[in-house]
Amino acid sequence: MKALRFYGHRDMRLEDVPVPEPGSDEARLRISYASICQTDVERWWHRPSIGGRVTEPKTVGHESAGIVESVGTNVMGLVEGDRVMVNNIRHCGDCYWCIRGAQSNCRNSFNSGFSLDGGLAEFMVWPESHLIVLPESIPDIQAPLIEPLSVAVHAVRRSGLRSGDTAAVIGCGTVGLLTLQVLRASGASVIAGDLREQSLDLAAKLGADHAVNTGDEDAVEQVLDLTDGVGADVVVETAGAVVTPRVAINWTRPGGRTTLVGIHSSSASFDFNEIVGTEKTVIGSVAAEPGDMEKGIEMVADGRVRLSDLVSEAISLDRVMKDGFERMLRPEKDVYRIMVSPNM
Repeated sequence: MKALRFYGHRDMRLEDVPVPEPGSDEARLRISYASICQTDVERWWHRPSIGGRVTEPKTVGHESAGIVESVGTNVMGLVEGDRVMVNNIRHCGDCYWCIRGAQSNCRNSFNSGFSLDGGLAEFMVWPESHLIVLPESIPDIQAPLIEPLSVAVHAVRRSGLRSGDTAAVIGCGTVGLLTLQVLRASGASVIAGDLREQSLDLAAKLGADHAVNTGDEDAVEQVLDLTDGVGADVVVETAGAVVTPRVAINWTRPGGRTTLVGIHSSSASFDFNEIVGTEKTVIGSVAAEPGDMEKGIEMVADGRVRLSDLVSEAISLDRVMKDGFERMLRPEKDVYRIMVSPNM
């Protein structure tokens, strides 16, 4: 079968590998679609640390969905033909953090596409316990977006948002636009912030109450005007740019909460007195925990979150580097998620 394999810094290869056989508690999936995340691009081009125990090469792709083709002897809840989403993170369940319900901090976790083979391939195997049957209302081509949606669900949970809060999202890429929708569905009014007018327009289409260009000299004043001079109760930063943590903290009201989600390839800095003097709370949020992906699927199925606008293009596996990774690396990137189908 064809699979996209990561060998190291700027070394990605589409090559033939054996079709994987499922273990006793696993299912083999014929991948319908997998999508390319900016984290995949950053890892390939910059190789930031991703943690875990990684030996290379590995098949990339942590946003994947497929159709069950065969199952292991101990699999009881899945049958051939089931459409499933890959719940991509497997926690150990036994460490300090897992026991305390903070599984996103598990130091023994495995992630498809990073420490284990992922879904940018014709087939993959994954445990039944981490495969979620998809409702018919979610099309195959949209299903991989449920993975970044789980990141958004987790971030909003971490933020301490209360219904009626004013929230802001800094960075209206895929995760930011999904976070915006989760915030709205959780009862917040939302201010969208981004440099690109295209993204701000889409944010408005997806439910943002207000849009502010973060490059405007008076951006902070605009936010204050929109919040009766107070600032946002909750700000979620999803951009991962050098300046965006400071922007997020500046938009947060005194006593409010800033949640940092973006993965940074360069170090950011700011004056900690801006936090101390205003008693702002700064929270980190990474990936997702058990239940977050299921919650995301529920929100899509009942119409509270819309995925279709974030599908920019569908390409075949043999075009994944030129029309996928290299396109997403461009400074003028004009895409949200590129879907890859081995069957095109």
